[in-house]
Amino acid sequence: MAGAKPRIAIVDYGLGNLFSIGQACEHAGMAVAITSNTDEMNAADAVLLPGVGAFADAMAALGERGLIQPLKDMANGGKPLIGICLGLQLLMTRSYEFGTHEGLGLIKGDVRRLPENHMKVPHVGWNRIRRPSGASWEGTVLDGIDGDSYMYFVHSYNVAPEDAGVVFSLSSYGDHEFCSSVRQGNIFACQFHPERSASQGLRIYHNMTRLLSQEGSK
Repeated sequence: MAGAKPRIAIVDYGLGNLFSIGQACEHAGMAVAITSNTDEMNAADAVLLPGVGAFADAMAALGERGLIQPLKDMANGGKPLIGICLGLQLLMTRSYEFGTHEGLGLIKGDVRRLPENHMKVPHVGWNRIRRPSGASWEGTVLDGIDGDSYMYFVHSYNVAPEDAGVVFSLSSYGDHEFCSSVRQGNIFACQFHPERSASQGLRIYHNMTRLLSQEGSK
C-alpha cells in the first residue's frame, strides 16, 4: 500500500533493550513488532537483532527459541538484517568471551576482548566513529552522519572481521583501533547504540526508514 510504514521486527529473545530501540524505530516512522515469532519476522521488511549481556547466554537464548537457523535463512535470503551492540557480535563466527562460543557465522571473524592498555574495560560512554579509508557512507544507513561523529558505546568486546572490506566504521579506545560497524550485503550492524546517541544516532533510524521505504516501492 502506498505510504505504508516499513515494518521492522525486533527480535525478542530476552536479552535486549527492546523498549528504547522500539521507540527510536517508531519515532523514525517504522511500524514495529517486538517478537520471537518467525512468521512475524518473515513478514517484516527488516529484522533487527538487539542485545546486551554475555555472548554465550544470548546464543543459548536464541537456540531455546528456535531462532538460530531462521535468522540465518532470512539473512541469506536477502532480508535486511540489522544488529546492535551484542547483536553485532552474534553475527560473527565465534566469540572468546568466557571460553569459545560459536556465533551465527553470517560474517566471518571473531569477537575479542578489548585490551586494557591503561583504559578501563568495559568501554562505556561517547566515542567517535569514522569512515575507513576509501569507504563511502552515501546512500547507506550512515548517510549524512558527520565525520568523526560521537556515538554511545557500552562493551567489553569488539568484533574483528576477517574481511577488511566489511568494516564500515572504525573507532579507537585508548591506542586500540577497533571495528565499530560492519556492512555486508543486506547486513548492517554496529557496536554502538544509535538509540542512545542523540540526533546523529536518530539519523541512522531515519535512514533505515528511508531505505526500507525505497526498497518497498520497487
